[in-house]
Amino acid sequence: MPSDSKTSPDFIPVNAPVVSQEAKRFVADCMESGWLSSAGPFVARFERQFASYVGTKHGVAVCNGTAALHCALAAAGVGSGDEVIVPAFTMIATVFAVLYTGARPVFVDCEADTFGIDPAQIEARLTPHTRAILPVHLFGHACDMDAVAAVASRHRLRIIEDAAEAHGGRYRGRSCGTLGDASCFSFYANKIITTGEGGMVLTDDDGLADRARRLRDLCHSPGKRFVHDAVGFNYRMTSLQAAVGCGELIHIEQYLARKQAMAARYTAGLSDVPGLRLPVTRPDVRNVFWMYTVLVDEAGFGMSKDAFRASLRERGIDTRDVFYSPSDQPALVDRLGPLGPFPVADQVARTGCYLPSGLALTDGEIDRVIETIRALRRA
Repeated sequence: MPSDSKTSPDFIPVNAPVVSQEAKRFVADCMESGWLSSAGPFVARFERQFASYVGTKHGVAVCNGTAALHCALAAAGVGSGDEVIVPAFTMIATVFAVLYTGARPVFVDCEADTFGIDPAQIEARLTPHTRAILPVHLFGHACDMDAVAAVASRHRLRIIEDAAEAHGGRYRGRSCGTLGDASCFSFYANKIITTGEGGMVLTDDDGLADRARRLRDLCHSPGKRFVHDAVGFNYRMTSLQAAVGCGELIHIEQYLARKQAMAARYTAGLSDVPGLRLPVTRPDVRNVFWMYTVLVDEAGFGMSKDAFRASLRERGIDTRDVFYSPSDQPALVDRLGPLGPFPVADQVARTGCYLPSGLALTDGEIDRVIETIRALRRA
């Protein structure tokens, strides 16, 4: 079932989006203009406005967040024979993007509180082939980027941030997306800013931005279209997608405030429930709570995470598993050989799930989720 649809009026989905009136109007303007593909004004406008909001010099719009990761890694020179440090707990797109370049992903376990990559374990996983570190700001909470940057600086490694889930997030006063050599965002329908599908590479590096722009559009030779001087990708964002993004971006601070309020309501209603571990926010971090993620301790709560999810589903409340460990991914084990163990990532994958977190969620629906969970614990 799509995460952005409802099966009945009483069903609470994991993530139903809000589409602004401005987004609808801009799409209509785009259709009226006839510029439906990547040409026309909206793509450049969205690139400029989103890069300005985050605080970078360049934005390179692409067709989705995975393409952004692949494009950024390739533009940074990552290729066959290289290794890239990635977190053991992340969306599989992060890992696949490394594989697309011909490089090998090298996994590092996550921190127990924020689920971000554990910087203290990175150095032990470096080899002479390591080219970059790819930290992921999971669920809207920034990684410990000072520690990641210290390792990268000592070993002259690139940092490519995966900020797909952290629109508007901040770390020690700086925006997520400005903390490395380049950063990558997703605008999938469940993200805080959506274009339906879409992504963007952000960077202050002129050369990296130029390479990313050429790579996303088949590497046409300068001044001579249809002559290609390198192997590129067909990763363009459409004008229709960018029109939605321009309309949504107008409301980003409103959306972020709503995410904060939703998280506060969940926390107030669930903080005293035994066996349920709620999200944390470290000092000096602006957590944007892309998804409100809980861990279910079977002994403390009285049922497993799978039973918890099934029970909520029976009562008209949808949830989602969190990401699985690399050692449980056949596509990775078959290609890379045995992986792990990753004690923290394995435990989070086993016990974690998302509660409904979409911007269309009402306070009444949040209260219903809270009361249903509390009733399950009392049963």
